[in-house]
Amino acid sequence: MKTTTLLALTLVVRAAIASPSIDRQAVVTQFNPTRHASSNSTPMQVGNGNFAFGADITGLQTFLPFNTLSSWGWHNFSLPTAANQTSTEDFTGLDWWTHGKLVNYDQPNPAEPLISNWLIQNPQRLNLGRIGFYFDPVLNIAESSLSSKSQTLDLYSGILTSQFSVLGKDVQVKTAVDPDSDTVSIQIESDLLEGRKIGVFFDYPYSDVNKFDAPFVGVWNATSKHTTSLQQGDGKASIRHEIDDTTYYTSIQWGGKASISGPANGTHRYVLSSKPGSGSSLDLSINFSPFLEEKIPPDADSITSSSEKWWQEYWESGAFIDLTSSKNANATELQRRIILSQYLLAVNGAGHDSPQESGLVNNGWYGKFHLEMPVWHLGHWARWGKWDLLGRAIPGMYERFLPSSIERARLQGYEGARWGKMSDPTGRSAPGEINSLLIWQQPHVMYFAEIEYRDFPGEETLGKWDELLTQTAEFMVSFAFWNSSTGVYDLGPPMYPVSENTNPNTTINPTFELAYWRFGLSIASSWKERQHLPVPANWTHVLSNLAPLPIENGTYTIYEGIPNMWIDPNTYYDHPAMTGIYGLLPPPDTPSFNLTIMNQTATKIAGIWDFNQLFGWDFPMLAMNAARLGEPERAVAYLLDPNFVFDDAGYPVGGPRVATPYMPGSGSLLLAVAMMAGGWDGGEEVSAWPEGWVGRSEGFTMAM
Repeated sequence: MKTTTLLALTLVVRAAIASPSIDRQAVVTQFNPTRHASSNSTPMQVGNGNFAFGADITGLQTFLPFNTLSSWGWHNFSLPTAANQTSTEDFTGLDWWTHGKLVNYDQPNPAEPLISNWLIQNPQRLNLGRIGFYFDPVLNIAESSLSSKSQTLDLYSGILTSQFSVLGKDVQVKTAVDPDSDTVSIQIESDLLEGRKIGVFFDYPYSDVNKFDAPFVGVWNATSKHTTSLQQGDGKASIRHEIDDTTYYTSIQWGGKASISGPANGTHRYVLSSKPGSGSSLDLSINFSPFLEEKIPPDADSITSSSEKWWQEYWESGAFIDLTSSKNANATELQRRIILSQYLLAVNGAGHDSPQESGLVNNGWYGKFHLEMPVWHLGHWARWGKWDLLGRAIPGMYERFLPSSIERARLQGYEGARWGKMSDPTGRSAPGEINSLLIWQQPHVMYFAEIEYRDFPGEETLGKWDELLTQTAEFMVSFAFWNSSTGVYDLGPPMYPVSENTNPNTTINPTFELAYWRFGLSIASSWKERQHLPVPANWTHVLSNLAPLPIENGTYTIYEGIPNMWIDPNTYYDHPAMTGIYGLLPPPDTPSFNLTIMNQTATKIAGIWDFNQLFGWDFPMLAMNAARLGEPERAVAYLLDPNFVFDDAGYPVGGPRVATPYMPGSGSLLLAVAMMAGGWDGGEEVSAWPEGWVGRSEGFTMAM
């Protein structure tokens, strides 16, 4: 493995020497998004990975209540009060027959509907507040009242500049977020400030309980259910928001003469207005925190400077791909998606936890994140050399969740750690049939550990990951069931595979999960060998005797014995995970893996699969498979498929089954591009890009 790593690093050094440095700023700024009206579905957004502020055309949240979301801002509704359903301890789940014994799973219990639903819906991520321009209500100002509207997000500095005219005067706004705190800065220039024709309002919603809150989060007319209070000093103010048992603070500071009034009758809206003689400028910074901060938040100028510095370093570090010399419309569009995805993932997917599917734009699944998604959400950071950003969440998130995952496995009669699915920041997995029976998230720990070891081989990396890999492998071995009739270890039933659309009681030995189990146990075994420790005999026995990959009529199937594969449309409308065994993963080390069969499977999927029903990350998964199979044209076609849509600001559109944005589409796109730009073990002779394309890259190492 060290030889492979050294080869990859050598190739990177040679590429850097052979090619002139890419003018990254020139490439990035070509794709600065510009709008002349608000989008009804996505904001322009500034943020730092743990905190984000979404703006309408005014640079604030004046006409559309886009969201202010954070990593820490969560809320629990009150527990039910019905008899025997007043505590989380009252939840008992459901028992399923699993290989001759009853196993308890965290699934909604019909006898406990209130506490079951409470556990699914709580906590939810909070919209911390809305900040917008205040106009006298008698003027009846709407977005249609504005003229000369123009808004540009400078990707290289992270600064959003918005301009418009209203009431006969021009207004210019610069919006940015501090890289190191949950603070947004707003710099306003307008003669309307002096005449008190405009101000800045702060407003607060109550929490909502929708599975999807998109594009807006919160309830604005439930004002009696929560409280706010104001404390004001010279050039500063603090607003306390209490919502059930959750309390947090908005600390505001400004330069110049101004004061805050409010709340208005029957609302939680406060208004900051300039005083006479204050001039035509207003700079303010707004910090959100679960604590009343004694220190003054950074001022607007400091935040602007910090934002410029952080984003320049972000773009100039790590890997980069430049397709702009290709003179091809498809290459230009792919480059646009790459650049905007890099920006949006730094804003939405570089936090202390794996992001939820909508990042910090809005709420999906009550704001919870899914533990089968970190490879798509976070794997690209490693492949693009952004190890500092990956290190915010990985492996720390898994370390925090390890005790609860060990307890989950123990209660079900397994060894090791069983990772959950739909999770909150404590690691508690929400009840659900799919949530409790999905298994493909288990080997992710091995995937992350191995990609780190390839770039940083040594004792430190081995020690950092050893306990996580050991506990994960112990569960995987314990979960595999010895089938005395066939003489192999089976996976399932009951279980859900990646596609989540099969009968869990009949799903056995799914193709992707079998390949991923082999990969994970192989990495865990290598980890022991690298540390000169014995590999547990039961690990070796399971790895050597896992069921073969299921094959039917010369193709890999979703799972072993699936009826009517390629005939019943219900079998091929969800994730075509079979392609992941030779794309996301290196080729499985088993005689049942065959390139001819893989080619035939990929061809069958390309011809028959219902692409209208696919999720965003399916297309990059298909692209990685096509690239390994030596088909760069097909790989690029998948990345630009008409069903894989990115809007004008670069957000991946959710499609027919999930809300917009669906951020795994962005992360998986960058993961696929990294593989195509950097190559993979054994793929040195494979062309990455279609004929006629020019791809210049820096800093990529080889994929597995």
